[in-house]
Amino acid sequence: MTDEITRPSGPFRLGDRVQLTGPKGRLHTITLREDGELHTHHGVLKHTQLIGQPDGSVVANSGGHEYLALRPLLRDFVMSMPRGAAIVYPKDAAQILAEADIFPGATVVEAGVGSGALSLWLLRAIGDAGRLVSFERRDDFAAVARANVETFIGEVPGNWDVVVGDLAEELTTTVAAASVDRVVLDMLAPWECIDAVAEALTPGGVVVCYVATATQLSRVAEYIRSTGLFTEPGANETMVRGWHVEGLAVRPDHRMVAHTGFLIWARRLAPGAVAPEVKRRASKSSYGDEDVELWTPGAVGDRQITDKNLRKRVREAERAAEGARQAAGRAGAPDGTA
Repeated sequence: MTDEITRPSGPFRLGDRVQLTGPKGRLHTITLREDGELHTHHGVLKHTQLIGQPDGSVVANSGGHEYLALRPLLRDFVMSMPRGAAIVYPKDAAQILAEADIFPGATVVEAGVGSGALSLWLLRAIGDAGRLVSFERRDDFAAVARANVETFIGEVPGNWDVVVGDLAEELTTTVAAASVDRVVLDMLAPWECIDAVAEALTPGGVVVCYVATATQLSRVAEYIRSTGLFTEPGANETMVRGWHVEGLAVRPDHRMVAHTGFLIWARRLAPGAVAPEVKRRASKSSYGDEDVELWTPGAVGDRQITDKNLRKRVREAERAAEGARQAAGRAGAPDGTA
């Protein structure tokens, strides 16, 4: 990739993608063309008004309405790009880069590629010296991903390979054993690929799985443990809550990006190594009389109501119900009386 492509800065040029923020904060993303025009009910903005202008310029359309022009950030692009499959949200992509410790020059494998959102984050993190191999079972999804990556970067990177096929079947013939630094699995059943991933990962390498449900999270964790080839897996989820900050009106936004998925990760052990045993509390399927006693209502602070108090509560409830019935009867009477 050339320096011009990897550094999206400088004056706007033909072919650049530009994000326009108009009246009331509405966004429009356009690709600059010599004869292009943005038509809205506020007027017409010619693309030529932007060519040669620096990032962060403000231009007015034919109706005098002003638009702020900026090149879209990667997070802006992935949230608005065409989708063949659901995307990995920026909050989760950032956590994947951190938990997997994606570094410049790394050899990374991902599956599936989906719409290419995570591929873009990974390509940026590994740099020109790294290599990304993306597996996708569906041709149409792979085509969408390639197009999205090319749209944002300006070309299909030479260090990115898209393999149409099943990672569990194709990985061992695509990469050499113990040659991959990081693996990211975004699929319905990542446990089906763990054996192939273990063979491809270098000792100390990291596998990260992105799953949507607690059932998937449990199953992949237990499978990773059962192989004996990885460290004890860790897991988390990320929730992002925005804040409204205007003068003294400082409060949480009414909406937030809550659960989108779980991340679970582990590191490859050296061949023949056995991880130290992790001491855990007994599971729910293993307990004795002492455990049962600890979970009685009184032990956990649940006060036992006496019979006398219970009878009192019943009377109070019955009186309240009788009052409601009488009120309903009065409301239904022609003269307003029962």
